[in-house]
Amino acid sequence: MARFIVERTFPDRLDIPTTEEGAHACLSAIADNAEEQVAWVTTDKRKTYCVYDGPTAESITAAAAANGLSVDSVSEVRVLDPYFYTGGAT
Repeated sequence: MARFIVERTFPDRLDIPTTEEGAHACLSAIADNAEEQVAWVTTDKRKTYCVYDGPTAESITAAAAANGLSVDSVSEVRVLDPYFYTGGAT
């Protein structure tokens, strides 16, 4: 599974109410993300940088569209793994 950073802008802030409606919105987003095999890991209130694990950048944008969210950019990222450069030697 690839890892992506997704940037979004919420000019009016992303405020999810702590109500039944807010809970429903969160559960709906989780279900839509699961459909595309992605996970929303972190968020902010005006500008979000979310870490998503998913099969493709297209799956990320499809999950965002299903959730009614815009996407400013999607960038694939990788964790720097020193074992890649040393052949796994210790």
